[in-house]
Order: sequence, then C-alpha cells, then structure tokens
Amino acid sequence: MWIGVVALFPELLHPVIQYGVTGRAVEEGRLQVELFDPRAFTEDRHRTVDDRPYGGGPGMVMKVDPLHRALAEARALNPMARAPRVVALTPQGVPLRQQHLERWRDQTSLVLVAGRYEGIDERLIDLDVDEECSIGDFVLSGGEIAAAAVIDGIGRLIPGVLGHGESARQDSFVDGLLDCPHFTRPEIYAGVRVPPVLLSGDHQRIARWRRQQALGRTWERRPDLLSAVNLSTEDQGLLQAYIDSRSES
Repeated sequence: MWIGVVALFPELLHPVIQYGVTGRAVEEGRLQVELFDPRAFTEDRHRTVDDRPYGGGPGMVMKVDPLHRALAEARALNPMARAPRVVALTPQGVPLRQQHLERWRDQTSLVLVAGRYEGIDERLIDLDVDEECSIGDFVLSGGEIAAAAVIDGIGRLIPGVLGHGESARQDSFVDGLLDCPHFTRPEIYAGVRVPPVLLSGDHQRIARWRRQQALGRTWERRPDLLSAVNLSTEDQGLLQAYIDSRSES
C-alpha cells in the first residue's frame, strides 16, 4: 500500500508512521507513506500557500496552485500500477466509516489532502479531488491529525501487519457493530469478577456471549448503526434477550 499526504505540516505525520502498528508496517515495507509540503511547490520567495478569501470574511484560504502542483507530484511518484484515489479531509466531507478504509486499502494507492485555515480553494476540489471525508462533527486546526487517523486505520488492515490475522476482523465497526467488552488477568479486580462464561472453555457459548454483547452495546450506545445492519434471526433473539435483561435489572 502506498499513501501520499499533501500537508502544510508534514512533521505532524511522523509519529504515526514511526511508531506502533503503522510504524511496523512501514518498517517491514508493507506500507509506504510519502509526504508532500505545498510550500515546496510555490513560485514566490515567501512560499505563499494561502490568501484572503474572495468576498471577504475572516481567515485565509489555501491557494489552489501549490496544492495542484503537490498533487501532480504525488501522482507522478506513486509506484503502484493503479492511479491513486485523491481524498480531501474536510469538515464538508461524508463521515468516515470503516468501509472507506477497506475500500481505500483495496485501491493500493491513495493521496490524502490535509486542509488548513478556513479551507481549500473549491477549484482544487472540483479539479483534483475524488471524494471528501470528515472524521467527525468537530473542528481541528488542520487535516494532518485526520490524515494520521486514516493512515493508522488503513495500516492495520494490510495483510500481515497485525500479529493475529483475526484481530482486524473482530474490531468495532468491521461488521457494523461495536465491539464486545474484553477482559484479562486478574480474574477479580476491585471486587469485580470476569464474566464466568469467558472462563468456561466453551467456545460456542463464548462466541454467542460476545455477539450478544456487541449487539447490546450497539443498541445502547450507537442505535443508529443497527439500522444499517441486516440482523439474522439468531441476532434478533440475542438482542431481544439482552434488552429484556436490561429492563429486568
């Protein structure tokens, strides 16, 4: 997987590509990340990348030409056979979902554009960007943190990156649900005991319990996700039993 990032502060991406799971993916050559600073593609001595917005108003707007040149360079240096998909990380984009990360991973090459200031000249979006995504309904100083989140999310999906192949498939959101609760030693802590089913050694019962907990947590915390999941008859029964147990307690 190759990912290019166009960002005014590329050094903010260094931690995510040097440490942890993503850093290991880079070190092992499973993931390649290249950073492109639009300032390197300006033509004036002040390396100007922003200007006042037409129509007035506060703040500054990222200029189209340096970004366009940086994107052209990123496309030219992409080592994959397939042309990279260009994604701008902006508050105006569609909400980022796990399915986006999986689709981009399959693309094998991707360019992320990190916005700054009041935003990006809309002509760049029209001319060079394939889609816009937002990591949440809140405001950041820039898209570098959002780009780091995307890189980390994609990195763990690359085959061989995680220590156990099932880890990524059991994460929250992979099947549209939140993850079940997890426990490790000690068996009792502060008077709270690990659920007995997890100590039973009965893998079928454990799988059913985990599935029920995932369904129940999603129902309690993110009911909006359930509307997009096609629940089997067994799932519906597990969820109803969970709901009934909550109403009785």
